[in-house]
Amino acid sequence: MNAARTRFYRDKANGKFMGVCAGIADYTGFEVLWVRLAVVVATVCGMGFVPVIYLALGFLSHDKPNSLYADAEEQKFWQGVRQSPTRTAREVRAQFRDIDRRLAEVEAFYVSSNPRLSAEIENLRG
Repeated sequence: MNAARTRFYRDKANGKFMGVCAGIADYTGFEVLWVRLAVVVATVCGMGFVPVIYLALGFLSHDKPNSLYADAEEQKFWQGVRQSPTRTAREVRAQFRDIDRRLAEVEAFYVSSNPRLSAEIENLRG
């Protein structure tokens, strides 16, 4: 697993103050608005440890690298890995099985319509 893509970063580019809520949103895949709202509600409801944790994360965590994800699809994939690594591995295996099945269908199509190619593949196997 790629450690750089599975760790928590502050996201100052999308953040308002220190980028902690944007970093949490990026890490979990939630919308940043809901993360900010949860932090505000928790603070207002008397959870005094929330601002302390927020500041600690703001000072102790690293800034998000600019080239962490190539595109939005890659970002969504890594968020899925962080949320459920076993589910993501299962999905990747299923995609490889599907690719293997489709390649077998292509091979069967070309081999069945070309006896010379079929004989050559059998020679390679044996």
